[in-house]
Order: sequence, then structure tokens, then C-alpha cells
Amino acid sequence: MVYLKKLLGFLFVAFMVLALWQCAKRGSPSGGPKDITPPKLVRAEPENFSTNFKAKKIRLYFDELIKLEDVQNQLVVSPPFKNPATITPMGAPSKYIEVVIKDTLRENTTYTINFGQSIVDNNEGNPNSFLSYVFSTGDYLDSLTLSGAVKDAINRKADEFISVMLYEIDSAYTDSTIYKQPPLYITNTGDSLPFFELRNLKAGKYALFGLKDVNKNNMFDQGQDKIGFIEDTITLPTDSIYGLNLFREQLNYKPSVPSLAAKNKIIFGYQGDYRDMVIETLTTLPDTVNTTLLKERNKDTLNYWFTPTDLDSIIFTIRNDKVQVLDTFTVKMRNLPMDSLKLSASVNGKFNFEDTFSILANTPITALDTSNISLMVSDSIPAAYTYELDTLQNKIDFDFETEPNQKYSFSLLPGSITDFFGIQNDTLAYNLSTSSFADYGNLRMILSGDVNFPVIVQLTNEKGEVQREIFATEPQPFEFNNLNPGNYVARVIFDENGNGKLDTGNYLEKRQPEDISYYPGTIEIRANWEKEETFILSN
Repeated sequence: MVYLKKLLGFLFVAFMVLALWQCAKRGSPSGGPKDITPPKLVRAEPENFSTNFKAKKIRLYFDELIKLEDVQNQLVVSPPFKNPATITPMGAPSKYIEVVIKDTLRENTTYTINFGQSIVDNNEGNPNSFLSYVFSTGDYLDSLTLSGAVKDAINRKADEFISVMLYEIDSAYTDSTIYKQPPLYITNTGDSLPFFELRNLKAGKYALFGLKDVNKNNMFDQGQDKIGFIEDTITLPTDSIYGLNLFREQLNYKPSVPSLAAKNKIIFGYQGDYRDMVIETLTTLPDTVNTTLLKERNKDTLNYWFTPTDLDSIIFTIRNDKVQVLDTFTVKMRNLPMDSLKLSASVNGKFNFEDTFSILANTPITALDTSNISLMVSDSIPAAYTYELDTLQNKIDFDFETEPNQKYSFSLLPGSITDFFGIQNDTLAYNLSTSSFADYGNLRMILSGDVNFPVIVQLTNEKGEVQREIFATEPQPFEFNNLNPGNYVARVIFDENGNGKLDTGNYLEKRQPEDISYYPGTIEIRANWEKEETFILSN
């Protein structure tokens, strides 16, 4: 009996333990629903939207632990502080943010501190989107707004974090103010949508700009920043919506200090248009010294080639009559090796039907002996070709008939090409081969709608690199034949001055860049395809 009582007691205890374990198992935390609620501002010291503000420290308290992310891009203070405020804590989670103001604030001015999406909760990273703290050093808060959108003059998608700036047009404002001083009001477009809204503005007349502000100094740096501007004065209040078209200016003319790069070459770097530069020597060169000037291919550099001399130095003047600038430089000679002739081919191996075969040189080409140059088909059949010596690009372009599934071989015997220094090439051979027409696709593009000629129709890859282009002064079908299979982006450049190229804008000249219109989506080209697309243009 005692044994039975003990057994029943043991079973009861075991049952209770099992039951409790099952209950604990059923009730064990599974994580629950994901937290999607952003942190909430519960208190501010001083209060948000304060007037007659005189504090040097602001604290914002939240209902949960928060942290700061990407503050350097997200935070915008308008008007900008000359000395950036200190914001803490930057690393550890906290339930508050402290902003210490280091500037002397303007009188009777409404300030906005916009945190963008930099304030996120500590666990899930949910942002308190576009939280703003607003205060006024005067008796009231300014309440006007200005909104709009930005786009890129060349690229289909605008850059992220475009600064949008309002400068007050007063007695101190000039066209050069944007280079020297920050604006009165500022906001940015964030990292996703290209829209902007400037808030808490006062009535008045303003100049509106957009900048891709690379070094974040709230001023225009032509060497780094893209700029967009509205020519007309903005008068607040207004119901107008504004669009900013951002572009990179061609750099203003500026020569670099020339330097000796080889025993026979001095390089002249520059920014701007090299065609406005006149380079002359003040040093009298010996009769035995010959010189020539040639632009470096794909670089903002002019190469001054000269036959070797025993001079210790050469004094140059660089003149630009267009901007009335004259500079003088002295280049000292050193014991350096000579640059000697090196040749390369534009294409070697697979040769597409729309390619041009060119031979490029590093030293100036002065003579070509075609009796030493032969073109063979299928390794043994001579073929005819024509050529053109391009002295600006320092290359030789060859033209010849091509057939599908064929092999071609260019042979250059010694002495085919002679450079400025009398150096000639060694034996060279370049082998090319074509594919079948069926390996390519063809695209016909028809323009309709609001078309103003002349235009340049371009096909680019998805990186924006131009693959083909056609210039036209009147309506026509645009035939892009023998395209490699892939995805293409089509765009139309409205070439207002008819010079066959895209011209950028210039702020000081109040000139906007030439317009570009993009075909919606991408165009897929497959092998052995014939495709026709209609591109409807509109202003």
C-alpha cells in the first residue's frame, strides 16, 4: 500500500512536470510579429516650432531606443549653419538625440533641421522619415513652401542627394554668389525619389539652384559639381512647380604647368577648350630642332614633340585670346629616355560589320607607305582597301569590303609607317574575322510626335555608354544594323546648334544644356531579329 501511494505520487509529480513542460513549450516565445513601427518623437527641449529661440542645445526624446544612420547625407539644416552642429550620440543606441549649435543664429529667421531618414529604431532599423525640428529666432514662423523635381541632363536617372538651394536676391546678391556663399534655404532630394520641397520660407525674391554638392560645402565648385538653375526670378509666395535639369559644365580655361615627360616630349595639361590655346617658345631654338604639337588621344593634354636638344631649358608662353590670358612657363631639360614609336590596332580578333579598323600611334605619324601594307582574305587572296590619315587623332583608318564568316589579315612590313622622328615600324600582322549576319539583330527607329531637327539618335548600353548614333537634319528612318544581341537604351538629343554633338549648359552664360529624350524602357535585340520601334517625342 505504501509502495502504491509512492508510485501514484511519483506519477502525479511526473504528470505535472510533463504538463508544465508542454505548457512552457506551447508558450515559448516565437519572436512575434516583426516590428515595423518607426520611433516616435515624444518630447523636444525646447519645444518643436518654438519662436524667439535662443537655445544652444536641442534634445529630441523618442519612445524607444534609436540610432543614427547616414547622417552626413540625410541631415539638412536650412538656412545652413556655417559651423556644423554637433549631433550625439553617433554610435551607441539612445532614447534621445542632442544637437549642439555652434553658430550665431540670424535674427528673425526660421530654421529647419531635417533629419531625413537618419533616425531609425535600434532593433529593426525602421526610420522616422523626414522628421523636422523647426524654430524661429523671431516672433513667428515663416510658412511658405516651394516644391519641384530634379532630373539629369544626360542620364536617365538623377543622382541621389541633390542639394536644392534658394538664394535671396538682395543688394548683395550677384551671379557669382553661388561660388562664394551658402544659400539662405536648402533641402535635398533624398536617396530614392527626385522630388524636393523647401519649407518654412519667407516671402521675397529668390534664385533657385540644384547642386550635386560633392564636397558638401553648400557652394558651387565647377570642377566637381553638377548644377541646375532656373533663369527666372522666383517670387514667393507661388503655386508654381519647378524643374531643375542638372548638368556638368565644360570647365573654364586653365592651363597646367607643363612638364618634361620624355627626352622628346613636353606635356601641356589644360582644362577647357584646347583649340583656344596658342603655345609659343620665347627661347630661340637651334635650327636643328624640329617641333610639332599634337593632342593626346582621349586626354586633356597637348603633347609638344621636339627633336632632342642640348638646351638646359625652354621658356613657353601659352596664350588664350578668347579670355585674354597669357601665361609664361619654364621647362627644364632632364636626362630622360625618348618616347619611341608604338603602334596598336583598334580591333584585333572579332570584327563587327560596323567596326572601323584603325592603327593608332603614340608618336606623330608623318608618312605612310602603302606598298608595304597588304590585306589578305582567307590567308591568301589579296584584297583592296582605302585609308585615311587622321592627323588630329594620330591614327590611320582603313576601309575595305567585308563578308560574313570570313578571315582578314593586315600585314605591315618594316617601313610602312614613319613617325616625326624618322622611326619606322617593325613587321606587324593583325588578324580579323567576321561572323554570320544571323548572329546580329537589326533595329529601325521611327521618330514621331514633336520632333525638331536636327537630332542625334543614340543607342547606349544599360551603363549609358554610346554604342551607335545617327545624326539627321530631316525626317528619316534610323537604321541600326548588325547590332550585337543585348539590351539597348535609345535616346534623342535635340541638337539645337546643329554641330552634331551634345552641348552642355553654362550657368554664367544662362545657357541650359541641349535637351535629351529617352525611349521608355529598354530595347531587346536578339540574333537574327528585325525590329521596328516608334519613338513618340513630346515637349
